[in-house]
Amino acid sequence: MRRYLVVANQTLGGEALLQQIREIMSWGTCAFHLVVPATPAKDHLTYTEGEARALAEQRLHDGLARFRAEGADVTGAVGDASPMLAIADALRKQSFDEVILSTLPPSISRWVKLDLPRRVRRRYGLPVTHVVSQ
Repeated sequence: MRRYLVVANQTLGGEALLQQIREIMSWGTCAFHLVVPATPAKDHLTYTEGEARALAEQRLHDGLARFRAEGADVTGAVGDASPMLAIADALRKQSFDEVILSTLPPSISRWVKLDLPRRVRRRYGLPVTHVVSQ
């Protein structure tokens, strides 16, 4: 069984990510582990760590429900605010065959500006699928 680490935040409910999950599930038995980094919301000038974590927990809850509604075998966790650290933490606990990164479009995505897809591929030696959501 192939195991996928899915890392998403604002794009977690996006159709592009769900379409990718459906496609992967059509290939055969698989399992997903969803990590939602506790990244502060951009629309707040100030925030607390607790607020960022609460928002990530709500997104995780909603994301798990969406994946399960598609029939996915899925677990999940809220991760560090840094997506690289959140991925590192997940990889220390479990092994995965591939990482799926879901981001906003390149023109507005902080993760793309940080070159996250390439950095993850290079650091962990795993295939990375980059899903761009609206």
